[in-house]
Amino acid sequence: MNRFESRMGDLSGWGRAAASTLLVALLAACSVEPVYKRPDVDTPTAFKEAPAAADASAASGVTAAAAQNAGTWKAAQPNDDALRGEWWKVFGDAQLDALEQQAAAANQDLKAAAARVQQARAVTQAAKSDWFPKLDAGFGPTRERASAASQFLPDSAGGTTGTVWRAQAGASYEADLFGRVGSNVNASRADEQQSEALFRSVQLSLQADVAQNYFQLRELDTDQALYRRTVALREDALKLVERRFNDGDISELDLSRARNELASARADAVGVARQRAASEHSLAILLGKPPADFSFAEAPLAPVTVRVPAGLPSALLERRPDIAAAERAMQAANARVGLAKSAFFPKLDITGAFGFESATLGDLFMWSSRAFILGPLAGTALTVPLFDGGRRKANLAQARSKYDEDVAQYRQQVLVAFREVEDNLADLRLLDDQMREQNDAVQASERAAHLSRTQYTEGAVSYLDVIDGERQVLLSQLQASHLSGTQAVSTVNLIRALGGGWGEVGAGDSTVGAASAPAVATTAAPAAAASGSAPEAAVAPQQQVAKR
Repeated sequence: MNRFESRMGDLSGWGRAAASTLLVALLAACSVEPVYKRPDVDTPTAFKEAPAAADASAASGVTAAAAQNAGTWKAAQPNDDALRGEWWKVFGDAQLDALEQQAAAANQDLKAAAARVQQARAVTQAAKSDWFPKLDAGFGPTRERASAASQFLPDSAGGTTGTVWRAQAGASYEADLFGRVGSNVNASRADEQQSEALFRSVQLSLQADVAQNYFQLRELDTDQALYRRTVALREDALKLVERRFNDGDISELDLSRARNELASARADAVGVARQRAASEHSLAILLGKPPADFSFAEAPLAPVTVRVPAGLPSALLERRPDIAAAERAMQAANARVGLAKSAFFPKLDITGAFGFESATLGDLFMWSSRAFILGPLAGTALTVPLFDGGRRKANLAQARSKYDEDVAQYRQQVLVAFREVEDNLADLRLLDDQMREQNDAVQASERAAHLSRTQYTEGAVSYLDVIDGERQVLLSQLQASHLSGTQAVSTVNLIRALGGGWGEVGAGDSTVGAASAPAVATTAAPAAAASGSAPEAAVAPQQQVAKR
C-alpha cells in the first residue's frame, strides 16, 4: 500500500510538472503583439504623364494586352530582394560599365551601409539568443554563516560559520510569456531587413550617381569642344578683321569688338574646364579614389537612345528599396508595440544549478557532496508588475506613436515615389519635343551666322551683325548640349525612381520593353555582390516577418 501510494505520488508529481509545462507553453503562445497589416495608401489608376496606350505599344512593340495595362499602379509591396542586374548596360557604354564596377568595389558609403547590415544581423542574433537557456559553470569557496533556524536547531544553539566549496553548473531561462521575447526578435529582424533595404537604396543611389556624373562630365566635354571650335572661328574672324583694318576698310571699333569676342570665348572655355575638373573630382570620390589619382579622358556626349516606355509594370515601383525600408520600419514599430504591452504581464525566470559542495576541498568531488538548487537564489521566479509610476503606460504610448509616425512616413515615401516617376516621365516626354525644336534652332542660327559673315565680307552689314550671329550659334549649340545631357540624366533618374533595372535587358538595347519581367534578373548579379562589397544576405535578404 505504501509502495502504491509512493508511486501514485510520483505520478502526481510528474502530472503537476507536465501541467506546469503546458501552462507555460500556452502563456508563451499568447502573444500580445498586434497582427501587422500593411496600411492602405492612395494610388492613382494610371500614370498621368504616360503616353497613350497605343503610342506606348507602338514605341515598345508590346502586345495590345500589355499596352492596355501600361502605366497601371497598384499598392506597393516590398520586393527589393529581386535582382536588378547591371541596368546601366542598356546605355551600351563600356566606360560607364567600368566605372560602375569600380564604384561597387571601392565606394566607402556602400561599405559603410554593408557594415550597418552586419550590425543589424548581430543585434538580431543577440535577440534570438533569449529563446535558449543560458548555461554557466563556476568553482570556488564561499565563507558563510548558517542560522540555527535554517538547520532546525534551537535558538540557543546559535549559528554555524564555515567555508563551503562549490563546483556547479548553472542554467537560467526566461519563459516567453505573452510573446515578450518573440516580439523583441520580430522587431530586431525587421530592423535587419530595413538595414538590408537601406543597403540596396545606397547601392542604387551610387549606381545612379555614377551614371549621372558620367553623363554630366560628357556634357561638359561637349561644351568644351564647342568652345574650342568657337575660339578657332573667332581667331579666324579676328585675322579677317585685322586684315580689313590694315587695308583701311573698317575702323578700330570693329577690331576691338573682334578681340573682345575672342577673349570672352577663351574665358568661357576656361570656366567650362573648371566645372569639368570639379565634376571629375566628384566622380573620383564616388569611385573611392583620391581626386589626385583619377583622371578621365575627354570625350563628347553621345546621344542617348535608350527609351523607357510608359507601359512599365507597376510591380517595378514595389522594388524601390526606400519604400521597402519604410515598411520594414513599420513592422519593427508594430513588434515593439507588442514588446511594450508584454511589460504589463507577469515574467517567469527559471533558474537552477547542479554540482558539488563540501566543507573541504578534498571532499568536494565525492558522490555524497552532490547538491542542486531549483529556483532563484534571491527573489522570486514569477514576477508580477504592480506599480511603476506610469512608466510602462508611457512606454506603450511611445511605441504606438512611433508606429503612427512610421505609417505616415511610409505613405509619404510612396507619394514621393509617385511624384519622382511622374516628373521623369514628363521630362523625357517633353525633352523629345524640346530637343527637336532646339536642333531646328541650331540649324537656323548657323545659317544666319554664315549669311552675316558673307555679307560682312562684302561690306553689306556691320560687324555687330556678325557678333550677334556667332553668339546665337554658340548659345543654341550649348543649349542643345545641355538638353542632351538632361535627357541622359532624366533617363537614369526614371530608372532610379522605378527601383532599378529590368530582367532581360541587353547592352545597347534602345528600348526597355514594358512587358519585360521585373521580378528576377538572369543576366547578371548586382555589381556590389559580384565585387564582394555587399554582405551575402543583403543580396538575398530574408523574407518579411510572417503575420500572426
